[in-house]
Amino acid sequence: MDPYSLALLTRLRAAGLVIALLALMLTATASHAARPMNTDDARTVDPKACQVESWVRQNADSTELWAIPACNPTGNLEIAAGGSHARGDIEGSRNTVVLQAKTLFKPLEPNGWGWGLAVGTAQHARPPSGRDWYAYIPVSRSILDDRAVLHLNVGWLREGLSRRNFMTWGIGSETQLSERVWLIGETFGQNEGRPLYQAGLRYWVVPNRVQVDATYGNRLGGGERWFSIGLRLLSPAFLP
Repeated sequence: MDPYSLALLTRLRAAGLVIALLALMLTATASHAARPMNTDDARTVDPKACQVESWVRQNADSTELWAIPACNPTGNLEIAAGGSHARGDIEGSRNTVVLQAKTLFKPLEPNGWGWGLAVGTAQHARPPSGRDWYAYIPVSRSILDDRAVLHLNVGWLREGLSRRNFMTWGIGSETQLSERVWLIGETFGQNEGRPLYQAGLRYWVVPNRVQVDATYGNRLGGGERWFSIGLRLLSPAFLP
């Protein structure tokens, strides 16, 4: 077995062990906040609980493997740390490490609204490498007793490679189609360039405990399409 395949197999085994351990803990409810949406919501992981969001994204010329664990140790501070490994036909392999903190100033309630603040950094470990910094305000509005939720993000991005600042934005929605199925959609982008969009479905394999999703995305006007399949696992409150 070549070194790349051996390293990938080791990562997959480690990820499988983490998923298996978390699956044994999934006995409590949690909020609906979840990937694959880039537009974030005004919700966090349950107090003293954790989650793992993992997904595969197939781009036109590369494949990305992502895993983002997150915990809420204080009750109102969600800390996420994870990253991705990508391999493409042109650029070869590359890794990204992400660290983010998120808090709420007004928690989202049924038929109400909420807002918060998230700040984070992303380190791109490939030539040319660079570290991005970002912050955004997520605002969410619940209607129809949480059967539909609208999201708005406004933020800032400092791109490490170009040393330029950008305004970021996102508009998204979640609509319940049945007891276990949700329709999700969004458009997002920066103050420069054409916006992107994404749409798909979420399905609760175990309600409020194990979730899978599938999406299709592209840039308005075409040229940057992708498909993704994800798995989300949530734990009960277990942190001290």
